[in-house]
Amino acid sequence: MKTIINPSRSEWEKALKRPVQKTKEIGKIVKPIMRKVKRSGDKALKKFALEYDHVQIKNLLVSLDEIKQARDLVDPQLKEAIALAKKNIEKFHAAQVTPELKMEVMEGVTCMRRSVPIQRVGLYIPGGTAPLFSTVLMLGIPANLAGCEEIVLSTPPDKHGNIHPAILYTADLIGIDKIVKAGGAQAIAAMTYGTESVPKVDKIFGPGNQYVTAAKQLAVKKGVAIDMPAGPSEVLVYADESAIPAFVAADLLSQAEHGVDSQVVLVTNTEKFAKKVLKEVEAQLESLSRKDIAKRALENSVAVIMGHKDTALELINDYAPEHLIICVEDEEEAVNKIINAGSVFIGNYTPESAGDYASGTNHTLPTYGYARNYSGVSLDSFFKKITYQKITEKGIQNLGQTIEIMAANELLDAHKNAVTLRLKFLKNKK
Repeated sequence: MKTIINPSRSEWEKALKRPVQKTKEIGKIVKPIMRKVKRSGDKALKKFALEYDHVQIKNLLVSLDEIKQARDLVDPQLKEAIALAKKNIEKFHAAQVTPELKMEVMEGVTCMRRSVPIQRVGLYIPGGTAPLFSTVLMLGIPANLAGCEEIVLSTPPDKHGNIHPAILYTADLIGIDKIVKAGGAQAIAAMTYGTESVPKVDKIFGPGNQYVTAAKQLAVKKGVAIDMPAGPSEVLVYADESAIPAFVAADLLSQAEHGVDSQVVLVTNTEKFAKKVLKEVEAQLESLSRKDIAKRALENSVAVIMGHKDTALELINDYAPEHLIICVEDEEEAVNKIINAGSVFIGNYTPESAGDYASGTNHTLPTYGYARNYSGVSLDSFFKKITYQKITEKGIQNLGQTIEIMAANELLDAHKNAVTLRLKFLKNKK
């Protein structure tokens, strides 16, 4: 990790520049994949499985027998861990339910707003370098709580054509049985257009690599919504001498091991503390099974020394991290000044991995600075909000003239007339 001391505001963007996403090059690869899946459906998915996953797929949909077998292949201790995580995630997301809003804004004019579940949702679960069964919980639980009519899960198979047992077990645990053996951009294409085996969905959720992200953004142009633009994982740790250097290093490495294009950032007030953390990073790195991946991610990463806390917080908000860990003496003041972050973790004993797995919050979060204008996945992500209004005879008499005046001033005669006719009718009715 590079170390930068008190960079000026004009240097922030360059100092904290994320790994470059080669959008044009990726687009050139993804667009033909999308077209081929649209044109050839299942045949294209099987061809891409052979080309990219090096496996010949006979049946794209996971069978009930495969799901049953997975139950016996998952370690009992892992089953207990998944059950506890499920309980916490369900509890926190169930509490996010908002009641129907109904209000008489003036006599005779009633407005309402209701939450209506999105009917068909697609969940993309990465399964390449790490099978993210935790993401099945994060996406499947709120989809179920919202009452989505159809839930399709897509995840890449291994070289034997199998899905990781923990992914199948977790999906079965929360009642998802439509599971597609497809990964990458082709999986997004299948859920965008629909194939013989894969239903077309209304909204696609889930993290993925740059190809998946590019495919999701193309899906938007085809009328399919997505949860958010999302790229490589990232964490920013804001820490001072009250933090424990070994904990800070562990948190940095927990994101660095996600992928070579991940980025981790340390913001601290003294060079002395930064050196302690970087020494711990080097020591802990050697024991990681994914140390080669983490090493490459650290090349994209930086430690920033900011002597003034207000400037440090401005820099953090400017960066808008996906994950933000705050471990400073004045933690409450720091937390209250954060306006751009996907999810915030507070104090020495709140590792980012708690949110990744089992604390209850969702780990599907905006990256690449999108925390400035996007929220992470929540129960609301699986709903549409529909507004309603009902106006009585008295109501149109009370409100009508206001509408007429506004419509006339916008030169929209038909809008005005829709009210005028009703008012005349009521006048004649008397």
